[in-house]
Amino acid sequence: MDVSSDEADDWFMESLHMYKDLHVFQLEHPTKVIEWTSEKSVCVAGYSSPKNEILELLLPLKLYAGDKQGLCPERDFKVQHGGFCDEPVECLRHIFGKSNRCVVTSGRNSSKLQVWDLREDDSDVIKRTGVINLERTSAEGRKIASGLTEDPSVLHGSQINDVQLTELVSGKVLYAVGADSLDAVSGLQFVNANAFVICANNGTLYVGDTRDPRIEHYALQESMNRSHWIFGLKTNLPQSDLASCTVSRLSSCGQVLLSDFRKMSSPVREVQLNLQHSFPSSDFMTVTWAPALDNCLSVSGFDGTVLVFDTTRWTTDLKNPEPMFVHRGHNFSCEAKTDGTPLVVTTHVWHPWRPRTLLSAASDGSMHVWDWVDKDNNSL
Repeated sequence: MDVSSDEADDWFMESLHMYKDLHVFQLEHPTKVIEWTSEKSVCVAGYSSPKNEILELLLPLKLYAGDKQGLCPERDFKVQHGGFCDEPVECLRHIFGKSNRCVVTSGRNSSKLQVWDLREDDSDVIKRTGVINLERTSAEGRKIASGLTEDPSVLHGSQINDVQLTELVSGKVLYAVGADSLDAVSGLQFVNANAFVICANNGTLYVGDTRDPRIEHYALQESMNRSHWIFGLKTNLPQSDLASCTVSRLSSCGQVLLSDFRKMSSPVREVQLNLQHSFPSSDFMTVTWAPALDNCLSVSGFDGTVLVFDTTRWTTDLKNPEPMFVHRGHNFSCEAKTDGTPLVVTTHVWHPWRPRTLLSAASDGSMHVWDWVDKDNNSL
């Protein structure tokens, strides 16, 4: 997107009324992973260079200063820990576990998962402390989900038939999916300590349990499965069950399906978003549910914006629903690009308990944390 100086000036003036907070940070290399490691820190890692930084960043303390923001000296992101990864990072997950401070990463064309230590010590260096060797490489990198038990473990896979649960300390395989499907995995997530959901690139959902190798699947209509699909799962971790979950599926054509696991045969809502797909790839598509704002869904990865929707306003079959908020900041804060590649938001995440606070990153290396003003209820 080509942005004139007048457009940038206009957006800046508008942003003074649109945002409660807006902080901008510039990474040396762009990231497609933002993972919470505590309520005030995130981990990011690069994907565009043979050797990439992996960083744990402390969010601007001004976000947490309340009425004393004017007295807060820290108004920028701060690097807490840092290190280097010997491959582009395609997926990164913070691992749950008792007294655990680590993340696991996967890379493109890699036959391993790497384990990184984030524990506090006298050093500010993020160190690789383990490697899980895999039987096959993955052109897109393996998708990862953290196990929800005290003993650290990861559920991971590149195709449905190679999804398995691995114990981090021993490298022992605790569980393997008993299915021969070659469908590529676009995402996976635990519902509780045992149940999990996998989304395939063709939109098929697979539901499994680590106590049983059998797995159920729910395919889309044949007319829909020609697109690339990703998913977002709305849960109440860690006590969730499938009956209480809502799943959203987003296609590379901008179609969104909301489904209830109690009746997967027909979507609860089905909408067609009015998206300008300025980026030629679907690598950065993201759809996530707000953890602290009921029924709100966010979408990015098509251009330089993040769109936030209130799904209660959606009818059963709707075209071009209006977003409740659009973050366009990356289009106006980006560094000049000389290769002609359009800017795209590479990922975004919601804050775990601040209702309207999100973090987003873009292909120019910019990273924003922003909290938009709710004009209907300024108390939130």
